[in-house]
Amino acid sequence: MTAGSPSTPATVALDRAGVPYTPHVYEHHDNATNFGEEAATALGLREEQVFKTLVVSVDGQLAVAIVPVANRLDLKAIAAAVGGKKATLADPALAEKRTGYVVGGISPVGQKTALRTVLDESALAYDSIFVSGGRRGFDIELAPADLVRVTNAVTRPVART
Repeated sequence: MTAGSPSTPATVALDRAGVPYTPHVYEHHDNATNFGEEAATALGLREEQVFKTLVVSVDGQLAVAIVPVANRLDLKAIAAAVGGKKATLADPALAEKRTGYVVGGISPVGQKTALRTVLDESALAYDSIFVSGGRRGFDIELAPADLVRVTNAVTRPVART
């Protein structure tokens, strides 16, 4: 475990896989509803470099989309990226049950059930990106290639403005 890092299933999975990361803890406000924007603001980062983890249902099968908090998820693009026809955001209770994380703290890493994962290709423009570390108020910084490797993700253009 990296010094100063909370232990979450995400950090445990990264440590087990030997993936280097930097933990970033910030104060989460209970009234916050846009968790990605809150993280970007609290950490002093551009929203294009902070990514949100969204659980979607594609033709009845759950998948994960990782997109910049500055953008929205293109539902048609995520459906196509996983070989499906129609995508909707998953029910929050189901997303929490399947990932083992709470909404606003869903990490793409260390989920209870490994889901098909798509990382927006814009991540590849950065040396490192920020994703949820597995709880509200905790992000992890890592190389996009390491995130792809540890989640078995594919990269596709799935974000839109």
